[in-house]
Amino acid sequence: MTPSPHAPSIVLVHGAWGGAWIWRRVLGPLRAAGAEVHAVTLTGDGERAHLRHPGITLATHVQDVVALVEAEELADVLLVGHSYGGIVITGAAEALRVSGRARVAGLVYVDAVVPAPGECWSSGHDPATQAARRATAAAQDHALPPADPATACGLAGEDAAWLRRRQVPHPFGPYDDPLHFDARAWAALPRTFIDCPNPALPTIDASRRRARSQPGWHWATIDTGHCPMVSKPDALVDALRGAWRPAQP
Repeated sequence: MTPSPHAPSIVLVHGAWGGAWIWRRVLGPLRAAGAEVHAVTLTGDGERAHLRHPGITLATHVQDVVALVEAEELADVLLVGHSYGGIVITGAAEALRVSGRARVAGLVYVDAVVPAPGECWSSGHDPATQAARRATAAAQDHALPPADPATACGLAGEDAAWLRRRQVPHPFGPYDDPLHFDARAWAALPRTFIDCPNPALPTIDASRRRARSQPGWHWATIDTGHCPMVSKPDALVDALRGAWRPAQP
C-alpha cells in the first residue's frame, strides 16, 4: 500500500536484548495501514551481536538510529522506542533536531525509559538493581545477560520460547552514559507513552510516573506485559496509529 500522506515514516527501536526481529508481528499491519516502517537493530544486539564490544556507548546506539534515518532519506519521522529504546529515541530526536536532517513528528515510548536531561538508563533504577546489574555485567565481559521473558514480560509458551531463542546479551556501556538534550525542544514534540501494566515491569515505574506527571503527554494503555509487540501486536498497532500526527508544512 502507498504510504498515507498523514503517516510519518515510523522508526522502531528495540530494547535491551532485542533486535529488529522483535517487531515482526507489527510490521505488516503497520504497512497495511499506510505507514512506511523501518526497524533498527542496535550495535551489539540481534543479528549485530557479533559487533558487541566494551566500547559501545549510548552515543553508538543513538547514531544507529540517526544513520538509518539519513540512509533512508526520511524527512518526517515518528520515533518509537521500547524499554531501553526510550532513551535512545530521545537522543536520536535531539541529534536530528541539531543536524536538521529530518523532522521528528513525534516520540512514542512503548513501556520505555523516559529520561530527563543528564540522566542515564540506570537513573530510573533503584540502588540494588543498579549494583546487581553492574556486578553481573562486570562478570559477563561487559554485557548484560537477557532477562527471562516470563518474568520480565509475562510471556508464556511459544512466545516466551521465541524470545529466549533470540535474545542476546546487551552491551553494558550505555547503562551509565548520561544523555544531554534540550528539554524545551523535546517537550514541544508530540509524545505518547504506551503503558503495559499486566504485569508492570518495576524498572519502568519511574518513567511511568514521569510521563503521568508531565503536561503534554498522550497516554495509551495495553492490558499486557512489557513486550506488547509480541503479546498484543494488534493493540500496539492501534496505539501507534493513534500517535500519528499529520505532517506540518
